[in-house]
Amino acid sequence: MGSKNKLKRFKENETFTNVIQPSREEVIGGFKFKGKWNSFFDNDYPIVLELGCGKGEYTVGLAKRNPAKNFIGIDIKGARFWRGAKSAKEENLGNVAFLRTQIELIDQLFAENEIDEIWITFPDPQIKYKRTKHRLTNPDFLKKYKHLLKPKGIVNLKTDSEFMHGYTLGLLQGQGHEILYSNHDVYKNAGSPPEVLEIQTFYENQYLEQGKPITYIQFRIN
Repeated sequence: MGSKNKLKRFKENETFTNVIQPSREEVIGGFKFKGKWNSFFDNDYPIVLELGCGKGEYTVGLAKRNPAKNFIGIDIKGARFWRGAKSAKEENLGNVAFLRTQIELIDQLFAENEIDEIWITFPDPQIKYKRTKHRLTNPDFLKKYKHLLKPKGIVNLKTDSEFMHGYTLGLLQGQGHEILYSNHDVYKNAGSPPEVLEIQTFYENQYLEQGKPITYIQFRIN
């Protein structure tokens, strides 16, 4: 993507009422929507997050299927989720928002027990050992998720990375978390929830063209 295109998208994001772009200082200093996200949406619907939302396909796709839930896509790359934000505006989806920030700050953005569900879709597996702290299912992130999720809240991981799938399964089993469902190849093995099969991201389509299996885990943090 050219720099002019990026700048155009950044400027358009600033005009979207469904895009929130706080500074790091605003987040750490006491984020105005922490614990008050239902005031942003002006309803009391359950809140679902997509972490590393990319172009926002899952955020928008889930929102279409679940009008009685609110969906927030989080990513640091605003030029990517511009597409999802624009689509949500064009389709008058009032239950969609996009938040431009670092996922590491998630516990500064949401209050305890404020979130019902989390989706992690095609994250960077951060394969090198020194990058372990950046894996979105590492123990530190799981602690943050547990704090934010309601007691029965669930986490969904959909990835093309067999490494990420195996790492996460091993960690969940080792720490005694509740694995609700696991599938090593969702399009080959039946049983995955409809939203896993019916919503496909830009990158997922590329992985499928390459013949990569798509994996999925649904779990609850104990």
